[in-house]
Amino acid sequence: MTVSKNVSSVPERIVGLAAARSRHGDRADLLLRALRVGDPLADAVIVEFDEVGRPARAALQRGLTEGRASVPDAPPAVDALLAHTETVPGWVSPDLLGEGDRTSLAVPSHWRGLAFAGGSLAHTYRSPAIARLLVGTGRLTSSAPRRLAETGLWNASVVLPRGLRHGAPGYVQTVQVRLLHARVRASAMSHGWDAGRWGIPINQADIARTWLDFTVVPFTFLEGVGYRLTDEEQSRLYRYWWYVGHLLGLDEEFFLGIEDHARAGELLDLVDSTSAAPDENSRALVGALFDAATANLASLPQSPMDAAGWRDLLNAVAGRYHGAYAAGLGIPDSPVTPVLPLLAAGEAKARRYQLQVPGAVREAEEDGARVFRGLVAALSDGAAAYQDHVAAP
Repeated sequence: MTVSKNVSSVPERIVGLAAARSRHGDRADLLLRALRVGDPLADAVIVEFDEVGRPARAALQRGLTEGRASVPDAPPAVDALLAHTETVPGWVSPDLLGEGDRTSLAVPSHWRGLAFAGGSLAHTYRSPAIARLLVGTGRLTSSAPRRLAETGLWNASVVLPRGLRHGAPGYVQTVQVRLLHARVRASAMSHGWDAGRWGIPINQADIARTWLDFTVVPFTFLEGVGYRLTDEEQSRLYRYWWYVGHLLGLDEEFFLGIEDHARAGELLDLVDSTSAAPDENSRALVGALFDAATANLASLPQSPMDAAGWRDLLNAVAGRYHGAYAAGLGIPDSPVTPVLPLLAAGEAKARRYQLQVPGAVREAEEDGARVFRGLVAALSDGAAAYQDHVAAP
């Protein structure tokens, strides 16, 4: 997929374009063009789902789990999508797919939970265009615990060893998420979404934001509490997530070649610098998200704090990460903020020790894999929304 170079008007959601061009040059125009592009392969499958019905859904599901060759009579759009997802680009490392996202697996579970909510998802909701779309679905504010769990299930399935191999849960679920994005896009457009004002729903720029929200965002969030990655860990993280971007339908012009926080940070700055300030939809989503996340943390075995304590800590670290955006997201001042430097110093010391002791990082990765497998097992009883959507009735 190549993002078209035909740019007409500038959507209202774009702010600070001149400043972005001065810092990022032609990359700013890439982002502007991306607002006009969804995911043509996935969008065509949605049309086929509606026209063909059960046979198209059944072919897609079988093709994802058993391979494209198992559905030689698949409808054309389903076949084209399967051909795309099964074509592994030459820049994908088979060794990385076998190992999983070791960088993410090694993060202590409590910090991972805080970074996931306060960094990844809160940053997603910072975009008023995305927040408007999500609130319009009627799902995330009223069913935040379920949606948090479903996103956690997808993320866990993606990062586990061999999770992205053909037919594996992470591979299947990533394509299912991609198709749910396409369904939301089609539904919003059919219900009067103003593409001229907001851009195409869940466009290429929004998918790029999602990619950043599971790479640079949580790990720069974690730097605020003293957990820093080595250069090797950064490179491994991004090269693994290149393939996730491919499966999500993101144009490789956005991500290919990014191997460290510095390069990812440039793209993040571009995405953020052209986005309007968070609005009431953003605040509603973040409030529901933080309620659900802190309840989850408090319910963990041997949790050192109740939900109120976790909320104070989450407000502190998220407020520091989001900075000037924190108030717009409804994140209040926290009594924990003054002690964050002490917490960060302690975590940094523990991290240095981990990196120096032979086998310590590998042990952390294995512990993380066990936690994620337990999470997958606990959340696999019921189908997630992205799984329900593609299921053949």
